[in-house]
Amino acid sequence: MRIGFFDSGIGGISVLNEAIKKLPNEDFLYYADTLNVPYGNKTKEEVNKHVQKAVENMIKRGIKALVIACNTATSISINELRSMYSIPIIGMEPAAKPAVELSKSLDKKVLVFATDLTLKELKYKNLITKLDKSCVIDSLALPTLVEFCERLNFEKEPLRFYFKKLLREFDLNQYGTIVLGCTHFPYYKSILRDILPPHISLVDGSEGTVKRLESLLKENQLLNENGTNHILFECSSQDQTYIVKMKEALSLLQNELNLITK
Repeated sequence: MRIGFFDSGIGGISVLNEAIKKLPNEDFLYYADTLNVPYGNKTKEEVNKHVQKAVENMIKRGIKALVIACNTATSISINELRSMYSIPIIGMEPAAKPAVELSKSLDKKVLVFATDLTLKELKYKNLITKLDKSCVIDSLALPTLVEFCERLNFEKEPLRFYFKKLLREFDLNQYGTIVLGCTHFPYYKSILRDILPPHISLVDGSEGTVKRLESLLKENQLLNENGTNHILFECSSQDQTYIVKMKEALSLLQNELNLITK
């Protein structure tokens, strides 16, 4: 049986890529809700409805575990999904905890990049309240970046302008870590490293999520010993062009190419 990965678009492929490396004997189903991408600018009720429908379709395919590879969908739907299904379900959340630990060692602050909806969600607010006892975490919504990623837009100069415009109100010397709190954002690590001060580290939740996935597979005796690392891509729009795009996005990540074009 396959491990399911779900996202609104190609963002979750950054998490899938980590799983492929760590779990070489597993097979995967990656499902993108292309009919409704992006989630970050929709209402909570709309997102929950879309997630429930997509996950129901994936469960019918016989997956043995599910990764909700989308921070927004996790914050809204993860608890309800776990109450509905018995398979292991792993969600994403901004990697604020390791970022805080790293930045405190440097006597610096943390800046979290996320979608508007993630930043508004109670799950995120509770996470920050629990971790941030000294006002060391700030947050910044990155509107339209998901749409850029969905178009495989990695043009250097427009992106440099985009990030610099949003960051101009921040004194970056105060920050030691930036959290990429949406699975679409790791595609832009190269351009961010190009414009950020060298002392700032970039962190995302992919590694921790896959470690949790591996732990639950072992705990439930679900680890595969003879899979082929085969990946099946599907999308809600059944658009073959988009499936080609998903494969291209994975190839870019697997080959560790510089995604920023000249």
